[in-house]
Amino acid sequence: MSYYLAIALGGALGAVCRYWLVTLAEHHNSSLFPVGTLTVNVLGSLLIGILFVLLTEKIQAAAYLRPLLQIGFLGALTTFSTFSLDTLLLMQQGMVLPALSYITLSVILCILAAWAGMGLMRFIL
Repeated sequence: MSYYLAIALGGALGAVCRYWLVTLAEHHNSSLFPVGTLTVNVLGSLLIGILFVLLTEKIQAAAYLRPLLQIGFLGALTTFSTFSLDTLLLMQQGMVLPALSYITLSVILCILAAWAGMGLMRFIL
C-alpha cells in the first residue's frame, strides 16, 4: 500500500470518527463549551501515545501502519484548528474564563493523555 493511500484512508476514517464523536459529545452538552473538540483531542492524544509505543517499540509493524494510523487517522481525528476557532469564538462572545479554561484543559489533558497512552503500552507490553 502506498503511503499516500494509507494516509488518505486513515484520514477518511479519522474524519468520520471525529464527526461521530463530536456529535455524540455535543448531544449531551447544553453549554457553549466545546466538549466535543476537547474529547477528540484528549482521546487522540491518548491514542497517539499508545500507537507510538506500539509501532516504534513493541511490535514489528507494516511500514504503512504509521502513516495510516498516526498521520491519517489521528491527524483527521484530532482537531487543533477547530480548537483554535472554538477558543476564538468563546473569546469573541466575551466568555474569557471559559476560553482560558478550555485552553488550559486542552493542553494539560492532551499531554497527560499522550503520556498515559505511552505508559499504558509500556506496562502492558
